[in-house]
Amino acid sequence: MKVASLCAMGLVMLSCAVAQADQVVAEKADNTVGGGFGAGSGALLGGALGGPIGALAGGAVGWLTGSGVQQASGASQAAYVVRGADGSEQTVRSPNARFQVGQQVEHDGIRLRAVD
Repeated sequence: MKVASLCAMGLVMLSCAVAQADQVVAEKADNTVGGGFGAGSGALLGGALGGPIGALAGGAVGWLTGSGVQQASGASQAAYVVRGADGSEQTVRSPNARFQVGQQVEHDGIRLRAVD
């Protein structure tokens, strides 16, 4: 009787974790690395040529250019829109792991982990 009770309780606890897991809603391209590199380079070049205003303008142009170059070269990383158990949506970068739309996931720090 105790074994059956423990098995039932374990099953209920496991099903609760899956029911409250987050779900991947969409996948989109993430070009943050290229944008950051471009913004830094553009700010340095713009600052050297135009002072503080040039640094701001160079950083903005560099961000757009760097993002575009990363996307055009096919080096975009994956970012996932994740809907939480409470209905809120959050975009999470995941450069190493791949997920499918509709897959159950949970947050592990700033990364996603698939729920088995």
